[in-house]
Amino acid sequence: MANNTDPRVAVLCGGVGGSRFVRALSYILPHDNITAIINTGDDEEFHGLYVSPDPDIVTYALGGVIDDERGWGIRGDAFRWLEQIRRYGHDTWFNIGDRDLATHLHRTRLRAEGWTATRIMADIAAAFDVHVRLLPMSDDRVRTIVETDAGDLPFQRYLVERHAQDAVHSVRFEGASDARPAPGVIDAIAAADVIFIAPSNPIASIGTILAVPGIRDAIEARRAQCVALSPIIGGRSLQPPAGEMMSGLGLSVDVVGVAEVYAGLISGIVIDRADELHASTLATRRIGVLVADTVMHDEAASRNLAHKALTFVRG
Repeated sequence: MANNTDPRVAVLCGGVGGSRFVRALSYILPHDNITAIINTGDDEEFHGLYVSPDPDIVTYALGGVIDDERGWGIRGDAFRWLEQIRRYGHDTWFNIGDRDLATHLHRTRLRAEGWTATRIMADIAAAFDVHVRLLPMSDDRVRTIVETDAGDLPFQRYLVERHAQDAVHSVRFEGASDARPAPGVIDAIAAADVIFIAPSNPIASIGTILAVPGIRDAIEARRAQCVALSPIIGGRSLQPPAGEMMSGLGLSVDVVGVAEVYAGLISGIVIDRADELHASTLATRRIGVLVADTVMHDEAASRNLAHKALTFVRG
């Protein structure tokens, strides 16, 4: 049960790193004190199904069913339906497990009935007994398109089908300029005592969220309460393709590059001990720095990071 010392937290997140940090916060805070604002720019249609990878990863992590080894999907899932549809000559480069398939069937049906992304996300969260408030960045369709040597690729094709092997020249967010923040997003940011930018891909996860008009301004207005966690450790991203995309856009693949992406949005950044040598450079940019063990390899490490990050941002 919440008490008056428990902070209200808003987290911008997407992907594996984002899901793990939201779960880390859920270990130490009342769940109804946490709002996760989740990237939906990676959404794609496969075999007639509407798939929303980042919201599902966050939901499965909080619901205790995530396949932690893969970082996505449902633990112990099989892929028999995928094997069968391959017999009919269909592409199967995007892996969807048998139980995961039910989520996408359910979502596709609700979309056909006119449900918004916000309502669908809440419905799926309830099915997994998740009480953290999960919000899409927008109810409007936004697509992350990666401009590469191989042409313009939707994010899932760039990452999953082509294994992030193509040189990145630019990234655009189709539909973002006409999108609106989902109901509750701006209010959650304004009401939060603490705002975190999770250790997600700064370009393809967080950048997509910030491209929705109104969200960047809302974060800028709360800069003093906003801290980012770096997804880059020792010059590489634990979860590709953050490093590859940053390099392609001319950013240094290190914590300084991460801070550059978030310039004007954050008052502090949490970096791994492997990157302590960059702390003085970050300090010259008037960014507070917390050096910590940032790899959330188990519950104890996750709890420790969440505690330290909260203490850091609250002073």
